[in-house]
Amino acid sequence: MGHRAGDTRAFKNVIGIDDGPFPRDAERCPLTAVVYAAARLDGLLTGTVGRDGDDATACISELIVTSRFQKHARAVLLSGITFGGFNVVDPHALSELLGKPVLVVARKAPDLVAIERALGHIRNGDQKWAIIERAGEMEPTAGVYVQRAGLTLEQARATVAFHAQHGALPEPLRVAHLLGAGIAFGHSHGSA
Repeated sequence: MGHRAGDTRAFKNVIGIDDGPFPRDAERCPLTAVVYAAARLDGLLTGTVGRDGDDATACISELIVTSRFQKHARAVLLSGITFGGFNVVDPHALSELLGKPVLVVARKAPDLVAIERALGHIRNGDQKWAIIERAGEMEPTAGVYVQRAGLTLEQARATVAFHAQHGALPEPLRVAHLLGAGIAFGHSHGSA
């Protein structure tokens, strides 16, 4: 699937996924996925996940598997492990479903104490916390923090470094963030 000892090559054809902004009373929250062939934006996918739901892994898998980009992408990059509030993605299950490595990327290490506390107020919070614990600790690499399924830390470092064109965040995640805001508001705002 991409995890070979000693392999330090970057995954260049990737799908980067972020959630878009959503109102507090939303039942479904937007997903924006961008497809990159090396440095070229090749496609856009959109979908939804339930707000604070339990369907993020299945929704992301279906979004990719039913797209024409399924065979094109060699890895999937996620902007964090939660989407639509606290809808937690299981990176290991997603990697198995897709048959591709999954790389979770964050600008900074998460505040796990605050996350666990917040999950105490969410339906199925204990199950969501178990997924976060199974995903493993975030590891610092190439100016960001990562969790990984199906790839080595060296491959993660190479992939982040290859796609980081305008700062530490990989370009597919930066663009997914900007497009998600643009779709929601009619224009992008802030920084990714």
